[in-house]
Amino acid sequence: MNKIIIDTDTAGDDTIAILTALHSFDVLGITITGGNVDFNQQIDNALYTTEIAGYDNIPVYPGYEGPIFGQDESHTTVEDVHGSDGMGDSFFSKPKRSAEDSHAIDFIIKTVNENPGEVTLLAIAPLTNIAMAIKKDPTIVDKVKHLYIMGGTNNALGNIVPSAEYNFYVDPEAAKLVLQSGIEMTMVGWDMCTDYSLMFDKEHEEIEALATKGSKFFTDVNRVVKKFNKEVHKLDGTTHPDTLLVAIAADEKIMSQSNKYFVDVETKGELTRGYSLVDINGRLDKEPNVRVCEKVDRERFKAHLYDVLGNIK
Repeated sequence: MNKIIIDTDTAGDDTIAILTALHSFDVLGITITGGNVDFNQQIDNALYTTEIAGYDNIPVYPGYEGPIFGQDESHTTVEDVHGSDGMGDSFFSKPKRSAEDSHAIDFIIKTVNENPGEVTLLAIAPLTNIAMAIKKDPTIVDKVKHLYIMGGTNNALGNIVPSAEYNFYVDPEAAKLVLQSGIEMTMVGWDMCTDYSLMFDKEHEEIEALATKGSKFFTDVNRVVKKFNKEVHKLDGTTHPDTLLVAIAADEKIMSQSNKYFVDVETKGELTRGYSLVDINGRLDKEPNVRVCEKVDRERFKAHLYDVLGNIK
């Protein structure tokens, strides 16, 4: 079973992604980056999610709460998307465990160095922790097995502003550093989420019919985002970018088309900060650095998700 670290700003779909990772991988730890909701709430959400899945031994490590430039600042949070608790306003009970004392980036560096070529990183949050780990110990770049990034878009509409996806928008400097680091990586953008990961009413009914602890948890955490998507994104379903990313890492046949392109991030634009440039036609004449997901086998993804939720009794 592949060894992974999942870096998350735990809310909504992040929790289902964590369940997917626990189902599919040897999860060595979960690291928390500032993002979706209040930082301490994110820690609680990660711990609670591991308990739901019956994994009381997965350590959770707090990382950076703010962007790479401005650690005293907070990321832009999005409670309107995920609910004030990040869990669809479900207000679950407090987790039984606490987070670890050591810092997320020290855990990432130590784990990668102790397992060279064996650890895959699943990044489903702003890339602050990954970037800071690389800055502190650049040697990990050649020791990470692969990095899967949920972030950016491939010449498509963003989700936090028209030009940018949330994870890149709140810390574009971190995204730029990671994308240019030389790590072997795969990017699954917001456009893949809206094209292939939507779960419509029919799918929600099928998931409810599984009648497991996992399916009920899925329904609960997606309550607020379902309403938000209809009103704001004009999408008639719940979005699952993080779960799609983890599912692809677990089963690459879910990613039915991909190509390697030069990808960079705008850090200075007045209207386009956080915009991910994907040079699909090679006009910049720069070496491709990121494998970009372009098509998804939606039925295979659905089957994977149902399997995860159905197995959490």
